[in-house]
Amino acid sequence: MPHPKKERTFVIIKPDGIQRSLMGEIIHRYERTGLKLVGMKFGVADEKKFWLHYNKDDAWFLKKGTKIAEDKKANGLPVDKEPIEYGKDIIRQLVKFMTAGPVLMMVWEGNQSVAVVTKITGTTEPATSDVGTIRGDLTIDSYNISAVDDRAVRNLIHCSDAVSEAEREINIWFTPEELLNYRLVNEQILYDVNLDGILE
Repeated sequence: MPHPKKERTFVIIKPDGIQRSLMGEIIHRYERTGLKLVGMKFGVADEKKFWLHYNKDDAWFLKKGTKIAEDKKANGLPVDKEPIEYGKDIIRQLVKFMTAGPVLMMVWEGNQSVAVVTKITGTTEPATSDVGTIRGDLTIDSYNISAVDDRAVRNLIHCSDAVSEAEREINIWFTPEELLNYRLVNEQILYDVNLDGILE
């Protein structure tokens, strides 16, 4: 088992975050916690890799699509395709959004990195994210307007929600050689058992 300080998480600054010039602000918020950036890629991402990244199966598509079809019927709207296709449309919208322009992919390392990044990022819907989170402070999108406009929610960031999911996502987008092992000076105050050497 690796030391807890070696836990890694995966983050993507989405096209809306890039277009709104928020890269520096977002990186700053993660970095000032003490997390260490160990990998970074900038560019337009591969569509096929995003389908692997979102990792949904037919059971998921059918469940989500059935709910969408039921909601349409309840609101007097036409149901013009099979429920599974409505489910697939969720990922189609996400992939279309994530490949619309450049994204910044990052791997962050540190104690409870997954939980720390999730807390700082905020909940999926920006309109209901807490004040102080990235999504709560820096964007105003909502499920409602994205549904009306038939598009993915523009919430600035993707972040892994579990350690196992972070490992899976990192392996899709980075090779082991692309992730750096190095020491930051501030790791001494964060992790060293003894603080010998602070006083002269």
